[in-house]
Amino acid sequence: MLETLADTRFESIFESMNRGYNSVFRPNRLSLGLVVPIETYSKGPVPTMEHHIERVQLAETLGFSAVWLRDVPFNVPSFGDAGQTYDPFVYLGLLAGQTQRIALGVASMILPLRHPAHVAKAAATADVLSGGRLILGVASGDRPEEYPALNHSFGDRSAAFRDSLAYIRQMGQNSPAFDNAFGRSRGDIDLLPKPTAGKLPLLITGHSQQDPEWIAHHGDGWITYPRNVAVQERIVRDWRSRGEAIGGSAKPVMQPLYVDLTENPNTPPQPIHLGLRLGINPLRDHLKALEQIGMNHVALNLRFNQADVETTLKRLADDILGDF
Repeated sequence: MLETLADTRFESIFESMNRGYNSVFRPNRLSLGLVVPIETYSKGPVPTMEHHIERVQLAETLGFSAVWLRDVPFNVPSFGDAGQTYDPFVYLGLLAGQTQRIALGVASMILPLRHPAHVAKAAATADVLSGGRLILGVASGDRPEEYPALNHSFGDRSAAFRDSLAYIRQMGQNSPAFDNAFGRSRGDIDLLPKPTAGKLPLLITGHSQQDPEWIAHHGDGWITYPRNVAVQERIVRDWRSRGEAIGGSAKPVMQPLYVDLTENPNTPPQPIHLGLRLGINPLRDHLKALEQIGMNHVALNLRFNQADVETTLKRLADDILGDF
């Protein structure tokens, strides 16, 4: 049986941040969200975006803790997925006005491709308009084709990511004075609005071209990728140990999971791209195993799900959500 992190010192609480972060991330507990678009589009990279608002609202009504958008500036053929197609910040503004409780996440904003002042202002705006429900994942980007299209250097994205994150952190302060690769201020101007919690919850995705120690120190949490549970346990344990080594508060970890939920509730797990085809009972067992190793949130992706989406959402709510 897997040894739980709760049995080996992981008893501290997470830092209190905004409403979305606090509701999604709880020590020793797993919450469940959904990746937008909430639809099946397995035969091509571009979703239809039909009924997209209604499905996000249904997810909120059913009790999912968060929905997650992605930053995909261009439909890159080699990447094979155009995400929700809408600009994430514009879409966040719409969702802020169409929902009331569900956390609104981005997994993840590609920092080197945007000026951090625009990211900071747009993110704080979405946070305020949603009543503090924004969780901002950030990343360095993994699609080389996008960088020349925006006249940026793919090879310089590591330093650009660090400088951008530092700039965004500064913007949470009142009239900050700073000198950064992205700009300088003497402290005589200010960027408004301010995030509801005083700073934005920033979750770093993967390695983002950074050292693990840097990620543990500068992120408010970590977004990692789906793996075999035994391997994931080692990864999560290493993340916790790095956090403890720097002497800060505990920080959450989350992952996505592609799911194709079968009609037979006992279908054993079969691998699909970054996820599993399986019945509802093995899915519950898998999620419980992830909770046991210290995973705090799983964002379910229904892109390859073959059953009716609304029916799948209701099955997940009826048979899974109550256990988390």
